[in-house]
Amino acid sequence: MARGQLLCAEEREEISRGIVGSESGRMIARRLGRHCSVVNREIARNGGRSAYRATEAQQNAIAETRRPQDRKVEKDPLLLTEVNKGLKLQWSPQQISSRPKEDCPDNEAMRVSHASLYQALFVHAKGQLTTQLVGRLRTGKIRRVSRTERRVITENKQVIPNMTMITERPPEVADRAIPGQGEGDLIIGERNASAMATLVERTSRFVMLVRLPYDHGADRVAYGPTAAMNRLPTLLTRSLTWDQGREMAQHAKFTTRTGMPVFFCDPHSP
Repeated sequence: MARGQLLCAEEREEISRGIVGSESGRMIARRLGRHCSVVNREIARNGGRSAYRATEAQQNAIAETRRPQDRKVEKDPLLLTEVNKGLKLQWSPQQISSRPKEDCPDNEAMRVSHASLYQALFVHAKGQLTTQLVGRLRTGKIRRVSRTERRVITENKQVIPNMTMITERPPEVADRAIPGQGEGDLIIGERNASAMATLVERTSRFVMLVRLPYDHGADRVAYGPTAAMNRLPTLLTRSLTWDQGREMAQHAKFTTRTGMPVFFCDPHSP
C-alpha cells in the first residue's frame, strides 16, 4: 500500500504496539514500510517511548495540520516584547532571532527563527499580530520577494512596458510655452523607509509633493500622483515626463485615470 508523507491512525497504533512489545524503532519502521527516522521522530515528539499513546499522537497530528496556526510570537508575550525591542532598534530579523540565543541560551521558549519573523512582518501577518508588532523592516519593504520573482525581475530588461520616449514628446513641451506639461521624480528617504513623488509644472514651476509612506512600488506611485493631478484644472494636466525608474511601470493606469500621456527620458538621462 502506498504511503503518504503523514502517518495515519493505524500506523500510530502499530507504533504503540511495537513499543509495548519492546521493538526498536527500526523494527517498527520495517514493518510499516517507513524510514526509521520517521518512526523515531514520531515517538520523540509525543513524549518518548514511556509516554507514547496512539490516540493522543493522532490528536496532536490533527491539531498541527490545522490552518491557520498561531505563530510563536503571538502565543508568547515575553517573546513578542523582545521582538519589538529589536524592531525599535531597527534590527534585522536575523539579528532579532540570534539575540535570545546569546542572552537566554537555556530558554527554548525565547527562540524564534528569522523566517517566522519575516512571515509575521509581511502580508502573512494576521489578526492582532499586525498591530502588536510596533515596527517594520528597516528596508521599508512590506512584501517578501521570492527567488523566482527576483530572477524574473532581473532577467526582464524591459521593466516598463510600452514606453513612449521623450523624443516623441510634442515640441511645445520643450520651450515651456504651453502650461500643463509636468515633470515627475521619486525621492527616496533614508534606508528606503519613505518616499515622496515630486511633480513640477514646467511653465509656472508649480510644485506638488506626494508623500508615499512605507510603499513606493509601481501601484502606489501610479495612484498617489493620480490623486494629486486630478485636483488640478485640466489646463494644467497635459502630459508628464518621468525617468525610467521602475516605480512608473504602471504608467498606463496613470494615463487612464488622468488622461495625461507619460513620456520617458532616455536611459541615464533623467
